[in-house]
Amino acid sequence: MKKDVFIIILLLLITLFKLFDIFADLQLNLPTWHIAQEGILVLLTILGSIYLGFDLIRSSRQVKALRSKLVKADKQINNMSSQMHAARQEYSLTIAAQFTAWGFTKSEQQVALLLLKGLSFKEIAEVRLTKEKTVRQQASTIYSKAQVDGRHTLCAWFMEDFIQE
Repeated sequence: MKKDVFIIILLLLITLFKLFDIFADLQLNLPTWHIAQEGILVLLTILGSIYLGFDLIRSSRQVKALRSKLVKADKQINNMSSQMHAARQEYSLTIAAQFTAWGFTKSEQQVALLLLKGLSFKEIAEVRLTKEKTVRQQASTIYSKAQVDGRHTLCAWFMEDFIQE
């Protein structure tokens, strides 16, 4: 935008100097074709300045409109983020309540949550600093207490209410 303003000012200065040149040429009685040629250049420079000026105004309005839309979109995203955060917290509480209802121990709750997040037995063992065999045994106990036949069924148990037919 600053570049456009600079170009417009530059064109207007060129126009002004060209007008002085035309007046000087008139006093020197230079040929009419030469003065007409310089007059056409002045006219073209003025038209170019006007075009750039209107284009600058149009661009400025577009930028303002886009800024307004961006601010509105940012507010919507922040609102959605707040809603998602609240929903995530509520969902976490629901999962924790269900784990308690199934009678999971603290460590089983941790393993079950990591299973729901999609971690492998090996990854869970690394995160919890235990052996993979221990995680497998805990997972088996979790599936038994939840009365599901495996990880996928456990995950589906928590997801089925979100999937509408």
